[in-house]
Order: sequence, then C-alpha cells, then structure tokens
Amino acid sequence: MGKETGFLEFERADNCAAAVPDRIRNFDEFRQGLDADARRRQGARCMNCGVPLCQSAMRLSGMVTGCPLHNLIPEWNDEIYRGHEDQALARLLKTSNFPEFTGRVCPALCEKACVCGLHDDPVTVHDNELYIIERAFAEGRMQPRVTKNRSGRKVAVVGSGPSGLAVADQLSHRGHDVTVFERDDRIGGLLMYGIPNMKLDKQVIARRQHLMEAEGVTFCTGVDIGKDISPKELLDQFDAVALCTGAKNPRPLQAEGMEDNLKGVYYAVDFLKMVTKSVIAKKGGRKTAKAQSSADPAALVKGKHVIVLGGGDTGNDCVGSVIRLGCKSVTQLEMMPQPPVGRLESNPWPEWPKVLKTDYGQEEAIAVFGKDPRIYTTTVKALHGKAGKLKSAEIVQVGFDQGKLVQKAGTEQTLPCDLLLIAAGFIGCQPYTAEAFGVPLTGRGTTATPEGSYRTGVEKVFTAGDMHRGQSLVVWAIAEGRGCALEIDRYLMGYTDMDV
Repeated sequence: MGKETGFLEFERADNCAAAVPDRIRNFDEFRQGLDADARRRQGARCMNCGVPLCQSAMRLSGMVTGCPLHNLIPEWNDEIYRGHEDQALARLLKTSNFPEFTGRVCPALCEKACVCGLHDDPVTVHDNELYIIERAFAEGRMQPRVTKNRSGRKVAVVGSGPSGLAVADQLSHRGHDVTVFERDDRIGGLLMYGIPNMKLDKQVIARRQHLMEAEGVTFCTGVDIGKDISPKELLDQFDAVALCTGAKNPRPLQAEGMEDNLKGVYYAVDFLKMVTKSVIAKKGGRKTAKAQSSADPAALVKGKHVIVLGGGDTGNDCVGSVIRLGCKSVTQLEMMPQPPVGRLESNPWPEWPKVLKTDYGQEEAIAVFGKDPRIYTTTVKALHGKAGKLKSAEIVQVGFDQGKLVQKAGTEQTLPCDLLLIAAGFIGCQPYTAEAFGVPLTGRGTTATPEGSYRTGVEKVFTAGDMHRGQSLVVWAIAEGRGCALEIDRYLMGYTDMDV
C-alpha cells in the first residue's frame, strides 16, 4: 500500500494551524489542509505492513488501539497516493458514515497503532481522512444515495448525536423509513452543542443534515420524547425505536459552597452550549426562543478569572472558549498526576500512549498568559462568594489511597475565581427517557442490554451510543450506531446484509 519507500522519503506533515493571535479572535476553524500533491506524499508514507493495526480496534492493557470503525486505512491511503479520489472515497464510506466529523474531532486511535509510528512519526491518517471527504464535498461528489427499494418498515431514532445519526443513516440506506427526534433546536447532540465551533463548524453538521434529508431521513427538532410525546405513541407508530440520547448527566462537584448556588458556577456542557448558540446567532443563524433567552457568554467571561475543573477534551475546549471570550486568566485543574512526556517501558507501542498532550486550548493559554494553565493532582475544595456571586475558589492537592481520592491537608490555597466551569465528566444518561420506556439502567447510568447486543428488554426498543456504552468518543458512538442499526434491521427483516 502506498509507495514502498514513501515512509523513508517523506516526513510527516500535519495540517497547518493558524497562529494563536489570529485564531483566538473568533470561533472559526483554524486548521488548513495541505494541497493535493502534499497530501499524496502523506498517503505515500503508509507502509506495506503485514498487520495493519491501525484498523484493528484491539484491546491492550484495558485500552483500545486502532480504529473502532475498522476503517480500511491502508487501502484509501494507497488511493490517495495514486490520485484515485473516487476510489479513496468509496473505501472510506464503506466503513465510516461521517468522516467529516471524525476527521475533525477524533483523537486518532488509528495513528497511535500505526506501524510507521513504532520508530518514526505515524502516517497522518486523521488528516488524510478529512482530505478525502472534504474534497468530495467540494467537488460535488457527495450526492444523495436514495434507496429505491423501500421495506415499508418505520424506525424512530430518539437523539441526533453521532450514534443516532449513524443508526438513521444506515437504516435509511437499507430502505427503511427513519424519523429522528431531537429535543434541542438543532440536530447533532454533542457534535452541535458539546464541541465548540473552532473544532467543528456547525455548517458541517447542517451540510450532512441536508444530505440525509435528501436521502429520505426526517428530522423533528424541539421534540422531547418522554415529555412531549409518550413512548406509547412512538411504539404505536413505528416498527422499532432506537434510544440514543447520550450520556449528558454531569458529574457533580462535591465542594463546600455548591449548595449556595452562586452565580458563576456552570457545568461545561451548559456553558459550551451557550457559547455555540451565541456563535450561531452572530453568524446569522436562525434564532429560536431558547437561543434568544440564553445568557451572553461574553458578558460572563470578559475580564474574569476563570477556573476549569477537568483536564480532558471538554476541559480543553472550555479553556479555548474562554480565551476567545476575553477572560482575564484561566486555570485548569486536573485531579490526575501529570503524564510522562514520552512512553514508559510499561506502556509500549501499540498501546494507547499515556503521555502528556498539550492541546490547542492549552497552547493558546501558554501564548496569551505565558504559562501552562494546568495544575495537576488538584481539585476544588470550597467556593466563596459575595452577594450571591462567585468570587474565589479554595483548591487543594489530592492523591489516591487504596483507590479512593483523598485531599491532602495543608495544601489548600485560594485563587480568585469569577467563573467556574465543571468539566469532570458524566455519570450516564439523563434517565427520564429510558424510564419512560421502561428500559432498566445499570449502576453506571447506562441502558442495560445483554452483552454484545443493542436490544433492550422492551419489545421494539434498542439503544446505542453513550447512553448504552457510557461517555466515550465520537468514533465509538458511530460504531455503536452501526451495530445497533444492523440489529434493528435483522429484527425487522428476519435477516440482514448490512455491514457493521
């Protein structure tokens, strides 16, 4: 695959990022792709390795390495190198429903397992994927694929995040009539309101929505199943229902002062949603009643001291967002210790590398404020306010004792804090939809199904995505949606010829 000596001749070249002073002026995407010739050279770096672990999704030491969608990576890298754009697109779309999403926001499990990365820089799989799909859209090759032979079966999908969209996309192409219900004013779930615009421009989601609508999928926004429409109504009208509402129940902060409900304390998912609504409104997007009633994020952030609790991707997105909104300072707290700069012997290739990663938000904080915003092994102990407004936060170092998080006495310090963003993860789905359908939940707050299945104990009802798996990556949500769609198709037709 690729050029036999390509990995020896060409160095890795990533998509270029705009300079920090330029990109923090707005919420526009800031990464620029390579031209066709440069991209062909990157495709040429893909080795003719005997075992392409990049597409394996192997579980090693409790972690997955390689693509959960089992993308045919060496094949489309070879097609990129040879300039076969149509063939590259065909191989990519065989396993991936939405490469324009994963090509922007996936942490590239594929690249961490790349054989070329054992002794050199891995192949730019992530950027190559985005190149294929974006070029196809730009050249008009992404046209509706309407299935003429219809089954007459009707499927309802509850939730329009990446898993729900994957269920809908797969079943629509199979010939079923699919309706997607979304409680928010726009489709996308976490793609729309959990990932900021500079990582995933919302027009990209709208573009995919238009394509799916042209293929026959119906989207109903502003409809909350379990509240606006009863489960009985849905089950009476449809032959199968897929619950894909995500894992949006935020992990609460156990700190003194939380009970005071001080102004200036937000869960990250609520804050990021507010920011995205504001960005859309400023770009001239249609305004809904909900959007008009939202608080102004710039007024919350500008000139304020911000603390972000959580060191993951969501925490980093909060850091990048508050910098764009003009914060006076930003501090990011991480309860875990700082990872090593390079792999330890106990974490060999091709395991997922547990190493220090400085993402775009932290890069911007370093450039703007002159230091890394992260403080490790630290959490918030107490919040202090005045006249109902947050003014400072007492932080404390933490450690683990027999697997339990404990605070270290004598390490407390107080930081000015006008805005606290809690990005400490999620504890499962918001349970009311599952409860309305009578679907039991596990102790992790996820929908209960037999192992390896997406079928709940309720007739006609299936489940997928973070609601089923727990908080995870977009690529896993899409993989879940594909698996769920296959099981629904088998239920409806008695057999299936769909690909997972």
